[in-house]
Amino acid sequence: MVRAFAVAVVLATLALSGCDNGESASGGNSLNKVNGSVRVAPGDHAGSIGTVNGEVTVGDNAVVGDVHTVNGPIDIGSHVTVDGVKAVNGPVTIGSASKVTHGITTVNGSLNLKEADVAGAVKNVNGHIVLDGAHVAGGIQTVEADIDLRGGAHLEGGIWVEKSSGWVSVGKRKPRIVIGPGSTVQGDLRFDHEVDLFVSDKATIGPVTGATPVPFSGEQPPG
Repeated sequence: MVRAFAVAVVLATLALSGCDNGESASGGNSLNKVNGSVRVAPGDHAGSIGTVNGEVTVGDNAVVGDVHTVNGPIDIGSHVTVDGVKAVNGPVTIGSASKVTHGITTVNGSLNLKEADVAGAVKNVNGHIVLDGAHVAGGIQTVEADIDLRGGAHLEGGIWVEKSSGWVSVGKRKPRIVIGPGSTVQGDLRFDHEVDLFVSDKATIGPVTGATPVPFSGEQPPG
């Protein structure tokens, strides 16, 4: 469930306080900090990397373990291989031809996947989720995120927009879900509260529960 994500991420990341406080990781070593940025240079190999307060940057063609942060952005370049991504507050960007072996879990913050390949699920509570030509094998699960599939994105495992459990406070806005031209959603599209669902006449989707798809032509729906 989404409400469990933040607890797991915070507990895991607070354990970083006793770890190596360097700034760059290479040679397969792990690198975890409390304050400050963490980076992996292009082409380098590293173990798990993360920080509590700061940015995490992984250069092109790098290979890393798990990437995690509490407060701060995660920026993963192109042709990167990463085990998994976890964050609480801050945007996550993953470049073209990068591979995530497991999944991506955030609480508050946008997720932007550009032609990336995720073997697991993408999960968050709030924040814009964009799959731009990307492939996600484990579905999307959220409470209040807007979702955009574009550039022929391929999503397996469907979409689940769940109700707030009360553990986290969310607003009353309706998420905007756009399945753009050439995109495919395999599996159920389940909406436990109101959303605006727009589906291109050139997209392919599975069964829809809890919403009425509004068809559109062109690259984007009106509005």
